[in-house]
Amino acid sequence: MKTVYFVAGLPRSGSTLLMNILGQNPDFYVTPTSGILDMLGQVKNNWDKNEANRARERNENELIKKNVLTGMLQGYFSHVEQSICIDKNRYWLEYAEMAAALLGSKEQVKILVTVRDLRDVLASFEHLYRKTSALSQVPLDANNPIKCKTALGRFEMFIDDAQPVGRAFNAIRDAITRGWGPNMHIVDFDELTSNPKATMQSIYQFLQQKNFPHDFNYVEQITWEDDSAYGFKDLHVIRNQVEPQKPRWPSTFDVTVTESAAWQNIDRFARFWQQ
Repeated sequence: MKTVYFVAGLPRSGSTLLMNILGQNPDFYVTPTSGILDMLGQVKNNWDKNEANRARERNENELIKKNVLTGMLQGYFSHVEQSICIDKNRYWLEYAEMAAALLGSKEQVKILVTVRDLRDVLASFEHLYRKTSALSQVPLDANNPIKCKTALGRFEMFIDDAQPVGRAFNAIRDAITRGWGPNMHIVDFDELTSNPKATMQSIYQFLQQKNFPHDFNYVEQITWEDDSAYGFKDLHVIRNQVEPQKPRWPSTFDVTVTESAAWQNIDRFARFWQQ
């Protein structure tokens, strides 16, 4: 059986960087954005729609379902030699209860949660939009062409509950409400980039794994994704050197955005994990 840990959190908050730092440790296998969570969710949600499954004795049916889902999760990593696998999907927090069932207990669930000042998360998305839209159509633009014509409109769309920023924000807060706080380790983007050694040591302590001497001067990117699948260019490309990043939002948004009601809400919760 593989030991499986999870990485979730906000988009544009350093999860790709974190995975590639962790990937320097030869004892760890790390994923790019993983599809296994979606597959597990689909099987779980459709299992009892099958007539034959519904007709089975209830306890036996539940046991078989759990065994199949556990087999899927373990099988996803059966091709790798490492015994410790770290799976990245920002929505694992929505499925923490399922993770506990598949790993055997709540105590086995350990989720690294990457976070970043929400204003910089949104500024990063705005930069990606401007870069991509120069020669391509961003999916948000195709679905909401009028609202996407302004920075304020795009800002409001990014924080919608059905969009990545809003959904991930809600997932973090709701996981804490459901009692998963002790199973979550917050990884602050600013701390990771300004004090990576201490940040990684705290991660190893949380995972109860021995420390590893990481090279923060050159982080080779070993996880790759075809970002055209997400509609943005260079969405998961990292800087090879870990170094502090200046806040981007002051040079990205003007008063059209920063004096809006939507901005005031974001400003209030910008570093919500510290509240």
